Amino acid sequence: MHKPIGILIALLALAGGLVQAADGYPAALGKPGDPAKVDRAIEIGVSDDMRFSPDEVRIKRGQTIRFQVLNGGQLKHMLVLGTLAGLNKQAARLRKFPETQYAGPNAVSIEPGQVGELVWHFTQAGDFDFACLVPGHLAAGMRGKVIVRP
Repeated sequence: MHKPIGILIALLALAGGLVQAADGYPAALGKPGDPAKVDRAIEIGVSDDMRFSPDEVRIKRGQTIRFQVLNGGQLKHMLVLGTLAGLNKQAARLRKFPETQYAGPNAVSIEPGQVGELVWHFTQAGDFDFACLVPGHLAAGMRGKVIVRP
């Protein structure tokens, strides 16, 4: 039963479909937030210098944050919430299949000159990460930190 599912996933990846994290995002990170119950909006700029601005945000546990991601560059970028280990794992998968796209509730993809939004409810304190998973961008240093305090 597992073999046909694996074959289907591989075929979708090769066909340029969407790839969603099989291991998902860490439960400690939180969960998708309700856009009607946002506590705070945070603007994050992305550009072709492979950096986020700001590259560190501090929030309080229990807050629902609306990340407004502004792409001022000429390339497509992403903001994906997770842990550095998990983000590196997803980036490696996408390098193997560059024609695919990452999709998940913890991610937003932003075309050049556009603004994307991601609403997230942070349920636990801790240090988390965000990164761009477009092939080569994380390796070039396109990542940041979310510091969640009680």
